Amino acid sequence: MGAKDMQQTILQVKDLCKKYSAKADYAVQNVTFDCAAGEVVGILGHNGAGKSTTLKCLEGMIPFDKGEISVCGFDVKTQAVQAKSNMGFVTDDHAVFVNMTGLQYLEFMCDVYKVPAGERQSRLEQLQQILDLGDSVYDVISSYSHGMKQKICMMGSLMHRPKLWILDEPMTGLDPVTMRSVLQFMRSYVSHGNTILFSSHDLNVVAKVCDRVVMLRKGKQLLNLDVAAQKAQDPNFDFEEYFLAHEAKN
Repeated sequence: MGAKDMQQTILQVKDLCKKYSAKADYAVQNVTFDCAAGEVVGILGHNGAGKSTTLKCLEGMIPFDKGEISVCGFDVKTQAVQAKSNMGFVTDDHAVFVNMTGLQYLEFMCDVYKVPAGERQSRLEQLQQILDLGDSVYDVISSYSHGMKQKICMMGSLMHRPKLWILDEPMTGLDPVTMRSVLQFMRSYVSHGNTILFSSHDLNVVAKVCDRVVMLRKGKQLLNLDVAAQKAQDPNFDFEEYFLAHEAKN
């Protein structure tokens, strides 16, 4: 089931504006886009374009100055608990409790999101098949490599099966086999009526997995590109060339 077949809007962002100080320039200014059920949407831009700021505003990690954000119809400011219960977020800095074992962390995440006890083992087994953390799930997270921390963060963010899965540079540190497995899982995950929003510098990954791309530059939105429609119109559409040409114009 594709995005065009699903009319439900999972994420709405309208005129998002964020400054980090009164005298600073806007880190994000008037960013507006929606994400529908069944879509994988990428956020692209150079370093400092506003990608991480946008994602952290969506998650409620940082306050924003103007605009509106809702997740599954819940306002992230006035209905924060309801909005966050429908999200899973993987940060770019692997924020996790390093003194817990992997399994303790996953149990903690299940407790926070009220995952039924009877479903936890099956969900863990499914995620192990995708991310292959193996017996390391029983080890203390402080002993994990960069890639292993990325895996446990992904697993924790998915235990409650959020409608909106948000990822900031999700492939960093993953081995090629796991990366391929994650990309396949992303397409499968949205086929069940969920939505994925992620930032990435890897244009090849974006071209493979995204239905739509929001491009930012210096905090402003340059375009909202329907990649699937472009590919349908032109089977030889080269997303990398398109992106680099658009960057050069701006």
